[in-house]
Amino acid sequence: MRIDCVTIFPEMFAPMKASIMGRAQAKGIMEFNTVYLRDFAINDYGQVDDVPYGGEPGMVLRPEPLAKAIRSTGIKEDGGKVIYLTADGVPFTHKIAEELSKESHLVLVCGHYKGIDDRIRQTEVDMEISIGDFVVSGGELPAMVVTDAVVRLIDGALGHKESGETDSFAQGVLGWPVYTRPEEFEGKKVPEVLLSGHHKNISEWRRQESLKRTRERRPDIFEKLQLNTKFGDK
Repeated sequence: MRIDCVTIFPEMFAPMKASIMGRAQAKGIMEFNTVYLRDFAINDYGQVDDVPYGGEPGMVLRPEPLAKAIRSTGIKEDGGKVIYLTADGVPFTHKIAEELSKESHLVLVCGHYKGIDDRIRQTEVDMEISIGDFVVSGGELPAMVVTDAVVRLIDGALGHKESGETDSFAQGVLGWPVYTRPEEFEGKKVPEVLLSGHHKNISEWRRQESLKRTRERRPDIFEKLQLNTKFGDK
């Protein structure tokens, strides 16, 4: 997979060289690039923004640099998707991450200030994503969140594929509590069932704990949960 991020702050993407994302690039599973928007500025001063029509305070990223930057990636020729990170986009979910992990090329457009000229959203953008009901200073952090969530679902990105299959949301519910050594820490012990070696009982404990956690912390998910014999009540 190739991921290009259109941004005016490419230095913010340094963390993409670390951990799972860094290893995925080293393995050739994912190619990650930043596209510096000011390379497509409208003048020698590097201008890429302007005041909004209508007198609203703040600045808006102009359409000309954005269109040139997006098109420079060859995304349309590749048949990939252009995604704009914005607070008024559709909520990002595990299901969307799964769908995007099947793409071969993604372009993530990082807005800033008041956002981007809406004509770019109408003509160049295929999907608009929000990572939550809050606002951050730009699209760079959301772009990294989306990239991480998508790439870790690609075969070979994780050390153990099964690890991702048991994460929260992978099966439609939150994950269960996890423990490691020592067996007792400051008076708190690891649940006996996890020490029993009885795989069926361990599986059932995890199932019940996962459902309990989902019911308590995300009742919105629990209400919609289609309980089945694999991970729900019969």
